Amino acid sequence: MNKLDIPRRMQTSPQQEFERYLCTGEHDELSRSWPGDNFLARAQHGDAALRDALVSAVRQRTAHAVVPAALAGIDVVTVTRTKVEPMVRGLFPAHEQQRVLDVLARSVVFLTPATIDTVLQTTPWLHTVWHLANLYLVSCGAVPLSEDARLIVGLSAETTCFVASDYFNAPSRFDDFVVHEAAHIFHNCKRRTIGLSATPRWEWLLDIDYRKRETFAYACEAYSRVLELGNSLAARRVLLSEIEEGPAPPDDRVDPVEHIDILREAIAARNGWKRILRRCSPAQAQRYREVGAK
Repeated sequence: MNKLDIPRRMQTSPQQEFERYLCTGEHDELSRSWPGDNFLARAQHGDAALRDALVSAVRQRTAHAVVPAALAGIDVVTVTRTKVEPMVRGLFPAHEQQRVLDVLARSVVFLTPATIDTVLQTTPWLHTVWHLANLYLVSCGAVPLSEDARLIVGLSAETTCFVASDYFNAPSRFDDFVVHEAAHIFHNCKRRTIGLSATPRWEWLLDIDYRKRETFAYACEAYSRVLELGNSLAARRVLLSEIEEGPAPPDDRVDPVEHIDILREAIAARNGWKRILRRCSPAQAQRYREVGAK
């Protein structure tokens, strides 16, 4: 038996837990390998030890990393607000827009040598932290902790969007990881969390079908770039053709044909954001409550 695959019923050593976590992102949720008089004490010891080991491993692999010139002196809040404002204005009624916009504008954290230690030490959930470590390693040109690590460029957790530092060097002009990850906040964040009214049937910022969450995020990402790059309907149709001829979204949860069809409908509409939302809403919620102008 591989020592990294020891059954949970068997107590492992701290060293085995270090190796298992660094290689897979998994850990003993009962914290049986760590000292302490009760579960909480053992969990605190284990959490701190695994995070320290992860930070050390990341530092060793990225000793060469520097803060990208594009991020030097940048006002992240202002940049983020500019990127997400059209999406917020299109999806929420006027009296809610400012509250949502303020949350999203402060949601983005770029993973750089200046931020990565704090991110790995303070972000909830060890499995999420492991994915963030691999995201950062890949963005630095370093070897990830596992061959099975997800090759992602951004990740959302609750109301925080973690984005790779190579954001400004995206391979496609239709890429916008900030908008993509911000779009995920809409289904991760409850309305009451940011002070908006809610009901049992209207709990989250936006009601997005679980199976369509990536479709929604990719559609918002591409549509935001189309609006930025094309100042007329004709220009936007040309851009859509370019997207259609290019590579499909790199996620098997997204149907490429549906993705293009949603964008085509959005571009033709007065408020394309609402069309994207409607196409990605649960069938039974078409729509319980309209959010803003159609």
